[in-house]
Amino acid sequence: MDPRTLCSVLLLPLQILCCTVKAVVRFFIPGKRRDLSGDVVLITGGGRGIGRHLAREFAKCGAKKLILWGRTEKCLKDTCEEITLMGTECHYFICDVANREEVYKQAKVVREKVGDVTILVNNAAVVHGKSLMDSDDDALLKSQHINTMGQFWTTKAFLPRMLELQTGHVVCVNSILSLSPIPGTIDYCTSKASSLAFMESLTLGLLDCPGVGCTTVLPFHTNTEMFQGMRLRFPKLFPPLKPELVAQRTVDAVRTNTAFVYLPWSMNALVILKSILPQRALEEIQRFSGTYTCMNTFKVLVSGTALSQRQIKAMDYNRAAEITASSRHIQRGIT
Repeated sequence: MDPRTLCSVLLLPLQILCCTVKAVVRFFIPGKRRDLSGDVVLITGGGRGIGRHLAREFAKCGAKKLILWGRTEKCLKDTCEEITLMGTECHYFICDVANREEVYKQAKVVREKVGDVTILVNNAAVVHGKSLMDSDDDALLKSQHINTMGQFWTTKAFLPRMLELQTGHVVCVNSILSLSPIPGTIDYCTSKASSLAFMESLTLGLLDCPGVGCTTVLPFHTNTEMFQGMRLRFPKLFPPLKPELVAQRTVDAVRTNTAFVYLPWSMNALVILKSILPQRALEEIQRFSGTYTCMNTFKVLVSGTALSQRQIKAMDYNRAAEITASSRHIQRGIT
């Protein structure tokens, strides 16, 4: 081993220790936060749920302009009007992130009408809420296209300009289910795991790019209509997160350039447990907490009415067939 390589090997433990100490100090004594007054923020799925709260939080923290993307114009318009009343310039555009051509087209429109996006928040997502064998093929594909591939298209559309300007931030609102999947959401868990891998790779790939960073937020079950009806065994022990909290922590992570955020903080223990415990032990934890069966009470929106999987199965065959066919178009989500 040559002297240079030997020196690098000996220095590595010290570098790891130094980075760990810095992280601990930073946790207790936060550093200077990013000034958002010059930032143009684009939020996908910005019309409702966590996306709407993110828009509010970025506006409160002084973002220069906000851009909302989504598929439901009424939600986008309502949120846009609310943000405008808060005193922040806000625009909305109809855009399906699963459609690559539409993303690139609307990205060009945004640059021409609003300006360069400096903070991209990939928040749009859908959940099918069924087992693999009960799932419609088109609905499964739709989950992958929105939850995973949509990030590819939006990031490719806006990241090049961030690198050119040497200022920017790419944010992904992911889920703890990307690390700890549960039955009944196989489409969502798979797409979020892919999304997490995308962000991990992107974060490492931007290490040597000055001024451009990444943030991935992995929240526990959040109290929004997306997972309406989902119930854990001990709701007081494992309460759902408030979307306002998720939004606040996300914006704060952007301002402090924090790469990964687990919500609540105790979810960090889950990562450690998955690394050291045998599969049988993890299964017992799932059964105890109720995550093994929590999707049994999940509500599917049908013509504006929330129905459980059991209610749907109890309906006559013809009506069930209608619901299955229409579910391709009414998948629950924040888009």
